[in-house]
Amino acid sequence: MQAGVIALTAFISPMRSDRKRVRDIIGGDAFVEVYCRCPLAVCEARDVKGMYKKARAGEIKNYTGISSPYEEPAHPDLVLDSGSRPLGECVEAVIRLLRERKIIEQG
Repeated sequence: MQAGVIALTAFISPMRSDRKRVRDIIGGDAFVEVYCRCPLAVCEARDVKGMYKKARAGEIKNYTGISSPYEEPAHPDLVLDSGSRPLGECVEAVIRLLRERKIIEQG
């Protein structure tokens, strides 16, 4: 961030302890946790690669939400109901939060 670079990453991080460790490394002011809340049924319906189907059939072990646990964030910086909210609204909510935190400039 000191160099003006912002890294946005999107991935499943199922354990609270792992997310806390990353927050501690990066620093609380620089780390923004966005929880994309989506019902499992919607995730499965959107799964064009059939990964959930394979996990349910036992072909994929330790698949988050099926055979491996997921711990919802206790205190995320932003919660997006991505199962029902349009993508554009979700993007705008993230940008709004980054602007409020002065991570990115207005404009």
